[in-house]
Amino acid sequence: MSNAGYDDASLRVEDFDAAIFDLDGVVTRTARVHAAAWKRLFDEYLEQRAERAGEPFRPFLDDDYRRYVDGKPRYDGVRSFLQSRGITLAFGKPTDPPDRETISGLGNRKNQFLQESLERGGVEVFDSTVILIRTLRGYGVKTALVSSSRNARAILASADLTTLFDVCVDGTDAARLELKGKPAPDIFLAAAEALGVQRTRAVVFEDAISGVEAGRAGGFGLVVGVDRADQAPALRTAGADLVVADLAALHLLAPAPPAEPASMERRDGQ
Repeated sequence: MSNAGYDDASLRVEDFDAAIFDLDGVVTRTARVHAAAWKRLFDEYLEQRAERAGEPFRPFLDDDYRRYVDGKPRYDGVRSFLQSRGITLAFGKPTDPPDRETISGLGNRKNQFLQESLERGGVEVFDSTVILIRTLRGYGVKTALVSSSRNARAILASADLTTLFDVCVDGTDAARLELKGKPAPDIFLAAAEALGVQRTRAVVFEDAISGVEAGRAGGFGLVVGVDRADQAPALRTAGADLVVADLAALHLLAPAPPAEPASMERRDGQ
């Protein structure tokens, strides 16, 4: 353990055939864009409800984002947070307009806010993660991208990262394949299956508590928690084998080079 409370993390490349990366907060810096969109959604909605009921307004907090929303499919996040406030809404339909007071409508409004933010500025990436992915691929390790977001492929394309991954499983795929959202391990297992690797030979990189729980529940060979929100103890409790502040702290132990054949020099007289 380092003095900063993180692990002195090493990864033996030869122990793994694949690496599976979460998108938001691990590969791209879009986690904060998602968090801002969620806060805008819930603060506006909660304030409207408070005014109608004549009750005090209780805003959406950072802890609410981490506990109820982060890493989950959009509609699951809406339902989870509303339940924490004792609010029950009809699910509605995925085609509900953003102004409809249903779980689907609120989820679609959040997506509208997210799209507006993405259009205003480009997608930032974590350079250390990109370097790690390129290095792993150079050693022949397969790579997959997973995300609960239905915008994952668009975000990858915007950041010019599409070619870094052999497989992408996002929120659209999850809906089509009827995969359960995190903390269920379904999306990670689908990625491993698409890569054609055993789960015990794959390492998962996640920054969300629900994502770490999913990696642990899936029985993967290693789960690395990336602490972007000062929650290292929670990531450990959720099941992370290693916790680092950034993937630049992860040390790759390269496979040993093949042994050279013994010299067969001829000697005089032979």
